[in-house]
Amino acid sequence: MEEMEEELKCPVCGSFYREPIILPCSHNLCQACARNILVQTPESESPQSRRASGSGVSDYDYLDLDKMSLYSEADSGYGSYGGFASAPTTPCQKSPNGVRVFPPAMPPPAAHLSPALAPVPRNSCITCPQCHRSLILDDRGLRGFPKNRVLEGVIDRYQQSKAAALKCQLCEKAPKEATVMCEQCDVFYCDPCRLRCHPPRGPLAKHRLVPPAQGRVSRRLSPRKVSTCTDHELENHSMYCVQCKMPVCYQCLEEGKHSSHEVKALGAMWKLHKSQLSQALNGLSDRAKEAKEFLVQLRNMVQQIQENSVEFEACLVAQCDALIDALNRRKAQLLARVNKEHEHKLKVVRDQISHCTVKLRQTTGLMEYCLEVIKENDPSGFLQISDALIRRVHLTEDQWGKGTLTPRMTTDFDLSLDNSPLLQSIHQLDFVQMKASSPVPAAPILQLEECCTHNNSATLSWKQPPLSTVPAEGYILELDDGSGGQFREVYVGKETMCTVDGLHFNSTYNARVKAFNKTGVSQYSKTLVLQTSEVAWFAFDPGSAHSDIIFSNDNLTVTCSSYDDRVVLGKTGFSKGVHYWEITVDRYDNHPDPAFGVARMDVMKDVMLGKDDKAWAMYVDNNRSWFMHNNSHTNRTEGGIGKGATIGVLLDLNRKTLTFFVNDEQQGPIAFENMEGLFFPAVSLNRNVQVTLHTGLPVPDFYSSRSSIA
Repeated sequence: MEEMEEELKCPVCGSFYREPIILPCSHNLCQACARNILVQTPESESPQSRRASGSGVSDYDYLDLDKMSLYSEADSGYGSYGGFASAPTTPCQKSPNGVRVFPPAMPPPAAHLSPALAPVPRNSCITCPQCHRSLILDDRGLRGFPKNRVLEGVIDRYQQSKAAALKCQLCEKAPKEATVMCEQCDVFYCDPCRLRCHPPRGPLAKHRLVPPAQGRVSRRLSPRKVSTCTDHELENHSMYCVQCKMPVCYQCLEEGKHSSHEVKALGAMWKLHKSQLSQALNGLSDRAKEAKEFLVQLRNMVQQIQENSVEFEACLVAQCDALIDALNRRKAQLLARVNKEHEHKLKVVRDQISHCTVKLRQTTGLMEYCLEVIKENDPSGFLQISDALIRRVHLTEDQWGKGTLTPRMTTDFDLSLDNSPLLQSIHQLDFVQMKASSPVPAAPILQLEECCTHNNSATLSWKQPPLSTVPAEGYILELDDGSGGQFREVYVGKETMCTVDGLHFNSTYNARVKAFNKTGVSQYSKTLVLQTSEVAWFAFDPGSAHSDIIFSNDNLTVTCSSYDDRVVLGKTGFSKGVHYWEITVDRYDNHPDPAFGVARMDVMKDVMLGKDDKAWAMYVDNNRSWFMHNNSHTNRTEGGIGKGATIGVLLDLNRKTLTFFVNDEQQGPIAFENMEGLFFPAVSLNRNVQVTLHTGLPVPDFYSSRSSIA
């Protein structure tokens, strides 16, 4: 019963109702509180003056008008009630329990008069503190409002139920708690006193014993005060006017005020309205039951939210830790590449030091020998060897020609780590709002630790969110054109990983993926930015080479076990862009003629490069070179190769040309034009030659400047 306590308190004083009266708006007020909030209206606002003038409600200085409503007889749905008419509201303040009330505008009633009998000033009005409807009182004042006897009875029972436990009325000293009450004796007994004073035999055997709580209620159910008519105080209510919805007395019917209205017996309407209230309570009871079940559901949700929070936090930590682990692994890989470049640079420089030292020793020895020969005074003997010595000196001087005393390797590391795409992705790292009830799958999550680029290829991996409950039947991967253009589909299927080949070098691509099922397509994942390599890094391909080819140095160095020419291809194919790579001759015995160039994947592997129509090559010996395609030899050019020589291959697919270089000098004219399709770097050699491939090189400066001029 504690929940209904607010229903039993007056909105003005905040205490239990005392002598409550019913306002026409069906709200209740203590009779004393009603008198305290009466406000006297101006004379011009009386019902008589308004009827005489026909004017409406005059303006007042309102406070908090936005929180109050002014109701007239026309818009409130309430007509005049017992002579009351609507009146304007007045400035208000808050009651102790927070409801806005209206301050007294008149002196309180005399102390010797009761609130009901005290005179009410003329043109007084009262405003309901709950709905703010205002009414002007007639000559009867507050006596014109009916008293709420039912509410008084409910408050009495409620206060009785909150009292202390009932004690036995027959215990002489410390009263014990009563266990029963006799309705006939109207006495509370404890068990010992009941056995002693109220035995269950004799005349007392027919008395009815009830529990104390029930007895307390019945004991205080004193005869109800009969409700009297507000218009005829000496008459009791005996009938009910259906049209006016109020009890009336016999005199009301006799005087004709309700003679034309439908009236019914008071007892019949009492039972009917009780039945209607009981039926209405059934529906309200169902809502209360649903509310209790809903509260249980909400409390369960609190527990579930706590559990899901712990699970989600663990998942988030795991995902971030996976990103950190992937970054550490990538860091180790990049450091390995730096160390590899470091070892390669040291090897090239040390080899050049060794080669230059041997050559310098030979040159110094020749110089010392020639100086000793010059000291000889025998003319005939000197002339016998002078021509040969002069030729040797000139030949040795020519061997110290251009490039010999130039370092083959720079000290700078031509590696630059571009971390801007990853930083952008980290800054874009955010949660994806998921709706478990959605009929379409949730947006996939790109697994950054498994996404990477290599040369002109990109590998992407994705997965469904860990808390997703809607399965996906497949995925659609989209990439743009590398220049910020429109996206295009590059993969549709069930796999969660895809490698896309044939992209542009030195280009930035945007990738995204979405899931689909029978219902529809999900939202896109977050966009991932991918950067392809600025230059191509590749090695020779053992999988496509002839079986006689021998690989070493991580497949960068090759030779052959046969005296016949055998072909080996590079791992990376080119279809767009400008690409340059070099090949150094590590061993050159017996003047062989290796070939260098490009080829299709299905080129013949057991003949010299260029013998068929699938290869475009330059073959060169120690004195001269030729260009060869489809077994056709063209453009013989003087100048050959030897041990330590460097051959450069420049494939410009923008201009569709192929050009060769020997020791940093262009060898002949442009070798081939109208180059279209997919080309792989290629070499043919035999057992007398060993070469090493150098990739990731920028286009030569002189060619870049010449291209810009062109």
